[in-house]
Amino acid sequence: MREASEASRDVAAWTKASGEQTHAERTAMNNYFESPFKGVTLDKQVTNPNIIVGRYSYYSGYYHGHSFNDCARYLLPDDGADKLVIGSFCSIGSGAAFIMAGNQGHRNDWISTFPFYWMPDVPAFAGAENGYRPAGDTVVGNDVWIGSEAVIMAGVRIGDGAVIGTRALVTRDVEPYAIVGGNPARTIRKRFDDHQIALLLDMQWWDWPDDRLAAAMPLLTDGDVEALHRHWRASITSG
Repeated sequence: MREASEASRDVAAWTKASGEQTHAERTAMNNYFESPFKGVTLDKQVTNPNIIVGRYSYYSGYYHGHSFNDCARYLLPDDGADKLVIGSFCSIGSGAAFIMAGNQGHRNDWISTFPFYWMPDVPAFAGAENGYRPAGDTVVGNDVWIGSEAVIMAGVRIGDGAVIGTRALVTRDVEPYAIVGGNPARTIRKRFDDHQIALLLDMQWWDWPDDRLAAAMPLLTDGDVEALHRHWRASITSG
């Protein structure tokens, strides 16, 4: 057994010295590839007029091969339709979906949930009522991180700084800086305490111009909320 173990170490050492890839390295390489949307922010991707996006927000698209337009399911381009509104500095994982178009004609308060109205060519369905009900705009705040394959239902509002777990099903509004996950999604914890969250919402750093972001970048990439707030107050005072 000891000889076999030593032989394995010898093979690993030879592989490393010779530049050959190990099985683990080859597997890692096969499971990673560049996103076709790398560096392409949402404002340069979306074509549906009812998708409204802020600055620098992006969709990874690593494993699903479609643009962000396809993440907004059933979203009509018509005037007056519900909108999908996404703030600035949002990170949206591959395969995330936003279910739009209200109830899509399915009424769970009627005898049947079937949308007869939308099949006018069937004589038996003549006289069916239109069961469509809008849900209102779906709104994602600023600096929101949405995990891969999460599903956001129609009319949901996600607060600034929230984190949505991978494959979470979000059926209700999410508070600012909450971390949610599960099916249906529930709050796991808050990213910061209530005082710190109030400071972050007061600053609204996502609205700062780029030159102010540059000056604050060491603080934005740290966890000291109070220090960032002091920096912000000082910059306001100094004009």
